[in-house]
This record gives sequence, structure tokens and C-alpha cells, in this order.
Amino acid sequence: MSTTLERAKTDGANGTTPYSPPPPPPRRRRRASDNSGYWAAFSLLLGMLVVVLGFVAVWMGFSAHDARNDAEKAATSAGSMPGMDMSNMSAGPTGGGELVSYAGQAPANADVLAKKHVAMNAALPPAPAGAVAKVHLVLVDKTIEIAPGVKYRAWAFSGGAPAPFIHVRQGQRVDLTLTNKGVIPHSVDFHAARIAPNVAFKDVPPGGSIHYSFVASDPGAFMFHCGTKPVLAHIANGMYGAIIVEPRTALPRADKNYVLVASEWYLSSPGFPQPASLDMAKAQRQEPDWVAWNGYAGQYVTHPLTAQPGQTVRFWVVDAGPSFDVDFHIVGTILDRAWINADMTRFQRNIQTAPVPAGGGGVFDVKIDKPGLYPFVSHSFAAVDLGQVGLLNVGNVKGTMSH
Repeated sequence: MSTTLERAKTDGANGTTPYSPPPPPPRRRRRASDNSGYWAAFSLLLGMLVVVLGFVAVWMGFSAHDARNDAEKAATSAGSMPGMDMSNMSAGPTGGGELVSYAGQAPANADVLAKKHVAMNAALPPAPAGAVAKVHLVLVDKTIEIAPGVKYRAWAFSGGAPAPFIHVRQGQRVDLTLTNKGVIPHSVDFHAARIAPNVAFKDVPPGGSIHYSFVASDPGAFMFHCGTKPVLAHIANGMYGAIIVEPRTALPRADKNYVLVASEWYLSSPGFPQPASLDMAKAQRQEPDWVAWNGYAGQYVTHPLTAQPGQTVRFWVVDAGPSFDVDFHIVGTILDRAWINADMTRFQRNIQTAPVPAGGGGVFDVKIDKPGLYPFVSHSFAAVDLGQVGLLNVGNVKGTMSH
């Protein structure tokens, strides 16, 4: 076309006739030949473009297919782990599939079983003497009870879920040994540690051990948990605990010290008569069946924590999640002092409800003068309905209540 346009300009520049004479047949044949070459070139380019686009489309199709396969392999790999149910994964974390809730489902004799249950001792244990606190954590696969008569196949630290509380003093060195007696790799991530995670928080294979140490330089209530992927599954399966780092500068005196670890349970079945395991789809959609203090729903309603009138009670609260925040509240009173998110440099006074984020901690003092039953809850009452409620019995009063 460019040749034809250039030729038209040249013809017009000659000025020999107002109209161009009809070209002779050879000239006509030459123009036809030029047009044919143009269209042949254009067709060739168009064909090449179609081929290139075809290759791109095929490549994109294979990439999407591979990505889908990778996702399916990841889900299958996770689902093959003991203690996990991926059967509802088709619903997706935000999909429209309905998940079956087992919230509140317990055997007919649940009340009797609740009274027989031995509640986890919430009292803060003493800190070890000396400059070094030696800690040995053992990872195990075990069946535990998470509500009256409700069994669960957990991945847990020795002692259950949560792990036994660790209490150290600010400035002490924590000398940690982790032994994995489970059937898949695990690790331990300490929120109280300032340490390179790629060095200390490495996966430990079944039968293996790891050793590292850190100085507990920051006071407060901190979480520790398994950091192996998928972390959501490992925490939701019971691999968490609390480490309390007592400040170097003494806090105001407390007569009672209690540790509360908040957590959620996502069940693949009711948990009776056969134990349940983790429903990963529920965990991804944050739809728990039970929410608990110290691993067992409602245990401190049947077996309340105690204090005497006028005593100062200190709650060291850690939220293991894996997803829900805690809005710590004691019904019938006000928190006299609140160290929010374990910031021990200052406290707030007269707080009605204190936030504790998932993975965070807080320290709260309360002094109650009048005898009575005082529920401690997360003021997100969906969590209360699912079992995250306990009682502080002040003055050894008779009876019980829920809230």
C-alpha cells in the first residue's frame, strides 16, 4: 500500500495530464502482483499472530491447570495428615458450601461428666530459681477431652492443650529442648523470644529434637505455638501454650495469679462416641464448634476459680486463637488495672473490657469486695455460647450460674 501511495504522489507530480491514463496490461499485472504480495505478507503475519496467541492460550491453560493441581495436592497433602479432615474443603474458605456445626452437642450425661472432669489448674506456677530456666517440651499425638464427653484427636505439647504454663523472670535465659514424638514435623515459635526464626523455629522431624535458648528480655504474657505450615492447622489442633515473663520491677501485689489461654476447636464430627479431628474448612471460615479457656469448654463454670473478698486477683490472659480475638470482661465488676497487650511499662485503670488480640496477651487485676459468683468471659458472646466462660467464686458462695 505504501508503494501504491508513493506512486500516486509521483504520478500527480508529473502534471502531464489531469487524469492518469489507464495503465498498460503489464503495468496492471504488476499492480496486481504487488497487491498479492501485500495480502500474502499480511496473511502470513496474521497467521503467525494466531499461532502465537494460540501458544499463549495453551500456556495459560496449562498454567491454570498446574495451579489447580498444586492447590489440590496441597489440600490432599494436608488432608493426609493424621488428625485432619479436609472433606469439606470444596466449600472453600469463603465459598457457599454449608458446614455442619456440632456446637453444644454433647452426650446425654454431659452434666455428670462435667462434674467428674478435673479442671486444668489455672494457678501460675512459680518461676525457677537461678539465671537459666530449663524447659523441655515434647510434641505428641493424643486424644483429649475438650468439652464434657467430647473427645478430640489432638496434636499437642506434653500435658495436653494448652501446654503446661511456663513461668520465668525477666532477664532469665530460657534453655529450650523440643522433642517431636508425633508422626509429622513440628516446631515451636516463642512470641517472647527475640531470635532468628529460620534458625530456632525450624521443623523437627518425627523422632528428632532441637535445642536453642533465648533471654526473656520482655515482660508480659506471651504465646508459644507450633510454627509449621499450615500454622492454622497446627494451632487449631492444640499446639499452643503460654509463657509468663514476670517483670524485673515488681508489680503491685496480687493475692491470686491465674493463667487463662483462649482457643477455638473446629470439629469434623460431634466427638462422641468416636473422637473428632480438625475440620480445616471450618477453621478457614472461622466457624468453631467450641471456644474455651485452657482447652476445655466451660470447665471453670463447674469448677470455679476462687478468691476471698478484698483480695487482688491477677489474670494473665493469652489468646492462642488461632483466629478469634478476646474481649476480656468480668461480669459485675471493673478491671482495676489493665496492662493491654502485655505492655508492662504502664497500665490503664478502671477498664470495663480489655482487648486481647489473637496471638497476644494481657494482664488484668481485679479486687472484689462483695462475695458472689463473677463470670469471666470474652464479651464477644458468640464465644460465650460456645463455652468460653468461667466463674470467679469470691467468698466460697454456694450455687452456680452461667452467663
